[in-house]
Amino acid sequence: MMNRLLSATNLSLNFGNRDVIHDLSFEVQQGDCLAIIGPNGAGKTVLLQALLSLIPHRGEICWSPEARLGYVPQKVAADRQLPLSTKDLLAAKARFLKLPPSELRLVPAELGLTDELLSTSMGALSGGQFQKVLIAFALLGRPNVLLFDEPTASLDELTEEHVYELLHSLQRERGMTILLVSHDLSIVYRNANMVLCLSKGKTCMGAPKEILTPAMLQDLYASPAQYYQHDHDRERERDSRIAQEREKR
Repeated sequence: MMNRLLSATNLSLNFGNRDVIHDLSFEVQQGDCLAIIGPNGAGKTVLLQALLSLIPHRGEICWSPEARLGYVPQKVAADRQLPLSTKDLLAAKARFLKLPPSELRLVPAELGLTDELLSTSMGALSGGQFQKVLIAFALLGRPNVLLFDEPTASLDELTEEHVYELLHSLQRERGMTILLVSHDLSIVYRNANMVLCLSKGKTCMGAPKEILTPAMLQDLYASPAQYYQHDHDRERERDSRIAQEREKR
């Protein structure tokens, strides 16, 4: 029997002075990986923010009492020049949540954050390193739901693959539920069991093979240039590059 973790009913959201999402209703079951796709400006990021109660909305959002949320934003409005190391940032959240020291060691290790990187100041991190730190920050506290807004946009292919392997492991071993915003349909095909499409007030939801048809994508995006198509040859080339990088390391 499936356990409903999230129910959104008649949800409407404004961005600026326009209605970007109108009367949206959907459900997420425990263990789902739901990919949220659509052209720029369709409301993908504001939907995640509404689900986290970060912005006002109309309609009903109901999380299960068992839901523990973690969030990896696409952008962080913070001064990275603060004299703060990666370890300091993670330790501050661990203290706030009163986590045991073992978790502060385990989560960075799961993401491959080295002692050297943990000692590095936030301002000295590359874009990819900073994104991995945000993911580690979200995983502290052992959430059972993760909301990702383009979580691997600035990562190299090998690190991106490592992140998604970790997500698969979290789903398999802990029944983790994931809500993922992505423009890359290869990522959607490889990782999601459900897809929520947003475009110009229109919505659709279902399994990737049922929803991501050429006709649906044309209607959703209007132009193929607005999304990264699923290309089996490109995916094979990508897998080959990842294997070569693993051998080098």
